[in-house]
Formats: sequence, C-alpha cells, structure tokens
Amino acid sequence: MFKHASKLLLVVGLTGAIAITGCSSGSSDASGGTVGDQVKHKIVGIDPGAGLMKQTEKAMTDYGLSDWKLVEGSSAAMAAALDKAYKNEEPIIVTGWTPHWMFAKYDLKYLEDPKGSYGQDEEIHTVVRNGLKEDAPSAYAMLDRFEWTPDEMAVVMNAVVDGTKPEEAAAQWVEANADKVDAWVKDLPKESGKKLKLAFVAWDSEIASTNVVKQVLEQRLGYKVEMLQVEAGPMWAGIANSSADAMVAAWLPTTHQDYYDKYQGQFEDLGANLVGTKLGLVVPSYMDINSIEDLITK
Repeated sequence: MFKHASKLLLVVGLTGAIAITGCSSGSSDASGGTVGDQVKHKIVGIDPGAGLMKQTEKAMTDYGLSDWKLVEGSSAAMAAALDKAYKNEEPIIVTGWTPHWMFAKYDLKYLEDPKGSYGQDEEIHTVVRNGLKEDAPSAYAMLDRFEWTPDEMAVVMNAVVDGTKPEEAAAQWVEANADKVDAWVKDLPKESGKKLKLAFVAWDSEIASTNVVKQVLEQRLGYKVEMLQVEAGPMWAGIANSSADAMVAAWLPTTHQDYYDKYQGQFEDLGANLVGTKLGLVVPSYMDINSIEDLITK
C-alpha cells in the first residue's frame, strides 16, 4: 500500500502532576510498592491529538490498565519529566518513539507489546499537495529523492538538544553531507524566488527533517521556504486544501492513518523518506520491567 520505506505547552504544572515517588526499581518492594504505585498509575504522554496518544489509549484498554491515567502534555514536557526522573533514578513511564534524541542521551528501553497494540514499525513519508509537480518541478523532484537514516537524523536532533538553533544544525548537516545532498538535487534547475510552504509538527524528528529540506531547497535550488508549525490534523488539512505545499512528517501506516484515509485523493504520497521508526511505552533501563503486561503483574 505504501512505497518502501505541537506547539510547546508549559512544563510548569505538568511536572508536578506527574511527581514520582518510590525507589528506582520497577518491581514490587517494601519502599515503593508495585510499578503502578511507584509512578502513581500515570503514563506521561505528549500532545492530546497525537497518533501516539491514540495508540497508547488502545494499549491501556488492551492490557486492562483501567485504573491508569495517560497524562496529556507536549513532547517537551514529556522530555522534561523524563530528564528529572532519570537524574534521580526514579521510575517513570513515558510514551516514546524512534527516532528521538532521548535514546542517545539516556539508557532507555521499550516495553514489549505482546498484544501488538502499537502495530508494526512505521515509516516517515513525504506527502505533497496535488499539482506541486507542475507548479514547482524542481522542488517536487528533490522531495521525491529525499531520504535519510535515523542515525543521520539523530545528528541534527542531538545538535539542537545541545543548544544549536535548528536552522544552524540543519545547515551544518547539509554542509557535512554534500555528497548525499548532491544526489537529491542532481541536474535539477534552480527556481529562484519561488515560494514554498512546508508544514510540520513540533516533534524533534520533524523539526530536524523539515529544517534540512528547507536548507536544501533554499541553498541549492533557490526557493524561498516558509515553515508552518501546526498540529497533525491541520498539517494534513493544509496539504489537502493546498494552503501548504509539502511535508516530510507523515508517520505511516499507524500514527497518521486516519488522516491518510480522510484526505485520500487530495494529496500525493511520495513514499518513505526514513524507515526504522517505532512507537511504544518507554522506561529507563534501570527499571525492572520488560513488558506492558508487567504493569499489571508487578
């Protein structure tokens, strides 16, 4: 069916809402109780409209976690909560995805999902508005050729986390990977001054990829690119109604499947620009649990 392959919310208040007690072990013990007791039966989530949150709600139903709460917030708030807990070696459960810089910064693990609630591993696709091929043929061709690996994306994400501005991190990556970029733009004529709008959601992965594409379109092909940070629904709607030209942030076939189906025929899917993604529940490796089922039995 497919080719191979949020805006930040205030952290203040959320961190308090997910304060964690107990020791660093996830198993039952005298000081911390069960895993659920230690994390106050809370899973730290991200944006309420994200597909990952929908999948987590499904997992909670599938595994009978009726007395647990999925805390809504943002990817930044989730990362802040994880950082605080990890530094104190406290237990915490978060919604996670790969690629993400947190797997390079912390020793983490996905909880096994024997019921398959999170579905198969995903791909990130490039999706463009209908008619872009005729209106901006060089941009269309470059976007169609664009692909990279999770490790390459991680370079940009980690630079941003370390304090580099996203546009600067992307420019540095483009300069350091000239051969790869050359292949994306080979034999494409410049279309200097032509305007393009790239829609994206504020996940670290999509900030990285969209900034890299912007740099290439501007530096190599002369486009004037505007980046539109929106939620997932408006991102897809923007492509469908042509108020945005393209996105390199379509997670398929699970996270954005509802939008894919809703707007079928109103966009063009250019296929995967990155393979090897994953969604699920993530915990620090020091926690003594390995499966979502452990949230019930330990």
